[in-house]
Amino acid sequence: MVITQALLDNLTEQAKANPRLRQSYDLRNSAEDNSQRMLNAIEPGSEMPIHRHRFTSETVVCLRGCLVEEFFDELERICTERIELTPNGPVVAVNVPAGQWHRVFAKESGTVLMESKNGKWKPLGEEDILSL
Repeated sequence: MVITQALLDNLTEQAKANPRLRQSYDLRNSAEDNSQRMLNAIEPGSEMPIHRHRFTSETVVCLRGCLVEEFFDELERICTERIELTPNGPVVAVNVPAGQWHRVFAKESGTVLMESKNGKWKPLGEEDILSL
């Protein structure tokens, strides 16, 4: 597969039309592929809960736009670190350790990231969403 600007443009238009202001695009080779690899177009204002992935790390790469990855402390329920990612900036990617509470948000319209995790996708349970 080739990831083109046209694909990113199309994904961004879908995100803008989506009530959640985000749209993903599956990069796996088949449904039997046990990884999670996707493009995710995120628009400013998209609500992303603070969450964790207990059994896998997550790699996030900013392909276009600008996004912020926030890390949270479970006990105090406060943001402990904010990392800005841009394709041509000082930070282009981040690896989120397994079990780390985090969320991401877009600072610019047209932001697209690539993310990957181990294992098949399954929805987050209540125990993996942090309420403030």
